[in-house]
Amino acid sequence: MKHTLIKKSSLAMAIAVGLNGMSGAAIAQSATEQAESTEVIEVTGIRTALASALAEKRAAANIKEVIKAEDIGKLPDNNLAEVLENITGVQIDRTNGVGTGVQIRGTSANRVEINGVSSVSSGAGRTGISFEDLPAALISSLEVTKASTAKTVEGSVGGTINLRTLRGNSLKERLTQFRVQAENSDLADSTTAKFSGTFGDNWETDLGKVGVVVTASLAEQDVASANPRFDRDRVNEPGSSPSSESFPFLRTQFLDQPLNARNYETKNMTASIELQKTDDLKFYFDATINDQESADTNSRAFFSGVGGNPVIDNTTGHTFETINLGTVDGKYGMLDLGEVQVVTSGILGVGSEVVGGRDRIDPNLRTGNSNSARQTTSRVFAFGSEYSADKYQLTLEASYSDSESDNPSLNSSLDFINPNGVQPGPGTFNDNGTPAIFNIANDTFEFGIAQGLPETPTTAQLLNPSNYALRSIGEGLRTREGTEAALRADITYDVSDLNSFFTDVDAGIRWNKTTNTTDNMSSSNSFGNWNRPRADLFSEIVVPGASNFGDVDSRTLFVSDYLIIDNDVSFNNPQLVLNTINDAIATNNALQGSEVNSLLATPTTSISSFFDIEEVTTAMYVQGNYEAELGDVFVTGNVGVRYVTTDLESLGNSEVNGVVTPSSESSDYDFVLPRINVNAELSDDMILRLGIGKDIRRPNFDSLSTSATFGASASGTVNVGNPALEPEEIWSYDLSLEYYFSPSSFVSAGIFHKERTNLITSIQDEPAEPIGATGQIERDVTAPCEDGGIFNPNVPPENYNVFSSRTDTQGICVAKRSQINANGTETQSGIEFAAQYDLSEYEDELGWASGFGIIANYTYQESGAALDEFRNASGAINQILGRTDTDNSTPSLADDVVTERITLDKLSENAYNITMFYDKHDFSVRMRYTWRDAFTETLGRMRFNIPPVVGARGQLNMSVNYDVNEMVSVGIDGVNLTRDDRTRWCFNEGTLLCEQSLTDRRVTLGVTVKL
Repeated sequence: MKHTLIKKSSLAMAIAVGLNGMSGAAIAQSATEQAESTEVIEVTGIRTALASALAEKRAAANIKEVIKAEDIGKLPDNNLAEVLENITGVQIDRTNGVGTGVQIRGTSANRVEINGVSSVSSGAGRTGISFEDLPAALISSLEVTKASTAKTVEGSVGGTINLRTLRGNSLKERLTQFRVQAENSDLADSTTAKFSGTFGDNWETDLGKVGVVVTASLAEQDVASANPRFDRDRVNEPGSSPSSESFPFLRTQFLDQPLNARNYETKNMTASIELQKTDDLKFYFDATINDQESADTNSRAFFSGVGGNPVIDNTTGHTFETINLGTVDGKYGMLDLGEVQVVTSGILGVGSEVVGGRDRIDPNLRTGNSNSARQTTSRVFAFGSEYSADKYQLTLEASYSDSESDNPSLNSSLDFINPNGVQPGPGTFNDNGTPAIFNIANDTFEFGIAQGLPETPTTAQLLNPSNYALRSIGEGLRTREGTEAALRADITYDVSDLNSFFTDVDAGIRWNKTTNTTDNMSSSNSFGNWNRPRADLFSEIVVPGASNFGDVDSRTLFVSDYLIIDNDVSFNNPQLVLNTINDAIATNNALQGSEVNSLLATPTTSISSFFDIEEVTTAMYVQGNYEAELGDVFVTGNVGVRYVTTDLESLGNSEVNGVVTPSSESSDYDFVLPRINVNAELSDDMILRLGIGKDIRRPNFDSLSTSATFGASASGTVNVGNPALEPEEIWSYDLSLEYYFSPSSFVSAGIFHKERTNLITSIQDEPAEPIGATGQIERDVTAPCEDGGIFNPNVPPENYNVFSSRTDTQGICVAKRSQINANGTETQSGIEFAAQYDLSEYEDELGWASGFGIIANYTYQESGAALDEFRNASGAINQILGRTDTDNSTPSLADDVVTERITLDKLSENAYNITMFYDKHDFSVRMRYTWRDAFTETLGRMRFNIPPVVGARGQLNMSVNYDVNEMVSVGIDGVNLTRDDRTRWCFNEGTLLCEQSLTDRRVTLGVTVKL
């Protein structure tokens, strides 16, 4: 029987309203609105949508990018992140193949607005609503502002994303549309449904012209990825064990086979009510409501104890490769790390040693499941009025945004007790050994159970519940809530008759109060005794784990047969799991004749992880908009200044040596942010643009907290906040040249440069890992961790893993991470090229072939590597390289210990996007290939304490649409058609492979009906 990662889901049932594929809707705006919103245009196809977006970009007073609804509807994009990938200078990152992270010009520090109103993050970040929470169905158009005006709300480093929804009074006729889609994910082996639709109309009434638009969507999506992990970050020295060689090499440390599945259920609605009371007075109310549940149900089989002496002494069949680790930018100069020998294959035999008077047998086969969810409700409301008089226009707006997320989790792990080996008893540790085989070839990790050895288990033994013992049960609930209430007033005053340079002056004031609260409840239950409950006592909730790991790339080595606690039951009925485990504990206690294990602990509030932060900000701006003729050159633009003042209060708890103390921190700051934009029409079709401006980026809320969260793993990192953090300051300089040679065709080239001071970055303090007399790592297991790290009191000795042989203590020193304002000024510089062209002007000559077109963009960017902050690599890499000089006391860099300068995360040096399209005779095709260069990624747990490098990756997407008639169209979309993988490398790309992520291919069929 084949057990797949996600069972096939039934199609979701819903009716929703959306703009996906909208055509035939006319968007009409008054002359006073054209500077800020969509111009009058009949959207009938891809080329017309491209021309509409290009016209808005051309008329803009600053540097920005625009995408319109028809363009979005004809792309195979599921959410806001994937839509944004089409824009020059924007790269995205994916989780299980779904777009989740967005970088604008190499940074994730951006802002997301909906109709110009701030959205709120589902966590503790500052960007706003999560990108995967907003489906493309809701988007009428969007813009990315790269060069801010004084009116632009502060908070972006790369740019501000504004998602715009449709308003009823812009429609020339009633709009009614529905779309039905079915998406298949091949690795998840699942087909799910998406329904969306729109209704919009306007009416003349006694009160004035009333317009209403309602857009909604209901979607389900299943995705999956396989993420084999193979740690090689420990050293085998010559003569240290029977498996040693004549040279030192990086040996096997950990083998992990996780299969990650995620199910999205998303309900979204946007609504707009607009009242045009008179030609001069308008009222509006906009609402966006998002309700998403993303559920992770993951299963894994992994080998632990791989780094123990019994395994090292019984490893055979080693093969090796020579890897040049390349160079890193060290504290005292560039360090050439040179070559190391790294193990690539072998058999990890079963061995034993006496530790504390008991036999420890390794390696251990363990299995586990993890079930977690993010249940998020986000809302954005805005009520406003616009009044126009002869000389001025006044806008008043009140808005409220919030986001509340619950993150429940239930995780479990089991130990496979191999019936072919020594059985656990009073004189042994709580598990025994299972042999493993591994092989690394062609940048692929493969490993499984070694066959043909005395200890090799059979399939029947691997699927027998009596051969599994309960290892751990963890339960948690994290609650996060963020809000922002804002009031703003803006006025534009015509001053053209007072001078010959400024046409009008903008001024405004904005007040907002922002809050962010996090609370955490958890329980951790570990079972370290040899006579703990076996799985046959709770077999009704035990099932085979996913067996389709080999489907991801036709690998031959993987663990195909193992048992886990049922993911479906754990997620849908966690109380049943807890009750069943408690019954098993009680039964086992009765069988043992004593209370060998306590019942599961009830989750309790983690006092040390609580924080509540409140910010109150007042911002004022004044901006002059100008136009002038300098010879034959017509120049427009704006110059202004924004003043921002913020008061902040942070409430939390600090923990020192187990003592929790409530804490309160207050701070305030203010900034003056000058901004200028210049647009010079060098000819009728050529525009030169210049933008200069200053902005700030506030620290994430959890970075400002005094609290910390402690898990139950010795390999976990404890994050500690820093309420003394200051906002980052950014100066941005932009210059671009745009040439428009037809309504839907243009080329552009631009350069940008950013100077970032007080950059917020993370540092990590690692605990010392001295090697004991038996060759075992022996971390400090007592507070206060004088040799580095932070004491975690929650880690029981059975979870010490390879970090200590002690069994008589509770707690261990673990890595501590905190945020700082880095010393120095970091820079980002880059160039951007974009082109858009179609053959529509040659329709008479080419006929059907005039429907072809191309869109392409390329971005090159680099950081200045100027920060004076460095990370210290862990001891293993210094050990194998023979580096011992900690303070550059010798004249050579060759013996300096490895350090690495902290640089910008998520910055890819090169990125490009090429789209070929055809749009004619009711038939349209889009084929897009996106590629981004390697980038670094700071993680909670990093091998060698150095951020890994995510390898360069490309992705091919395609969509085909056909208009059956004026009312019905059909389409098929393909995402990640070539199933390109995501890789992580240690030190440099292409050197030491650390982890793979093998992702899904998704194909979607859809039908759109317009009434």
